[in-house]
Amino acid sequence: MSNSSSEEFNWGILGPGGIARAFAKDLGFIQGHAIAAVGSRSLENAQKFSDNFGGVAYGSYEELVADPTVDAIYVATPHPAHHDNVILALNAGKPVLCEKPFAVNAKEAQAMVDAASRNSVALMEAMWARFLPHYAKVREIVDSGVLGPILSIHADHGQRLADQGIARLIDPALAGGALLDLGIYPISFAHMVLGNPSQITSSAIMTDKGVDAQTSMIFSYDNGAQAVLTTTMIEQTPCRAVVAGLNGWLEIDRTFYNPAAMRVVLNDGSVTEYPNTYTGHGLREQAETFKQLVRSGKFESEILTWADTVDIMKTLDTVREQIGLKYPFEN
Repeated sequence: MSNSSSEEFNWGILGPGGIARAFAKDLGFIQGHAIAAVGSRSLENAQKFSDNFGGVAYGSYEELVADPTVDAIYVATPHPAHHDNVILALNAGKPVLCEKPFAVNAKEAQAMVDAASRNSVALMEAMWARFLPHYAKVREIVDSGVLGPILSIHADHGQRLADQGIARLIDPALAGGALLDLGIYPISFAHMVLGNPSQITSSAIMTDKGVDAQTSMIFSYDNGAQAVLTTTMIEQTPCRAVVAGLNGWLEIDRTFYNPAAMRVVLNDGSVTEYPNTYTGHGLREQAETFKQLVRSGKFESEILTWADTVDIMKTLDTVREQIGLKYPFEN
């Protein structure tokens, strides 16, 4: 593995699907990153990806993680495959950036973290929004105290996808439903601002296949704050977020987890605008963060720690238990 920060950081793509293509495209906006290899269960699919973005094409994940030129693996397979794919790479000594949701449940997530610790290899959840400039500004504003004590969060993520025939969203065998795929965004946002909830109340509308079509949640916190979060795959919603405190509020425009404009509105009537000047999808910040993490010899990010990731999965587990969402492959 290369050590010089001036050398290109070579990515191995495990699972050449849509999000992997978006990741590869976004790497084109920054220097110092390259696609060195791509692995798929289908050599043909790997070759198609390679033709577009470069890198050696492999017809198996085992060959990919054994490639000595690869500095890190980006896991972009369906949710239920993350656990096995990540541990395969970690056991091969490869640092891993794993797509969200990190796993299907907290038990899997903890096993993945344990494998990273055991192998002394870097691991990070690819909750890319956490690493965007406007999320960094959100943390800065909240920490500054300008809003006063934070009392509430409102965030929604809804897209009309249930009638589009997307297997990963509608199939229980692929850990389908709105919660894991879409709800992870407002839940992770609330966790970033307020930490772990002390009480969770959830309600859902289920599909005829037994996954959640729409889920609403109220999180309560020991400091008296609440987060009201909704997610749905049956209709488009505004996809905005508001963080309200005693002295005012911060509002993030559509789509809050993408690069977006936002503003602070204080009780005295003052408004501070934060326009969106970002170009691209937004997946490259996590890549650069992970590169620096690996090059520095660290194993986890301070922005999204292993404990953060496991705690968020525990929250998802609690919501799933309350709404009766269990997948056929779970024990």
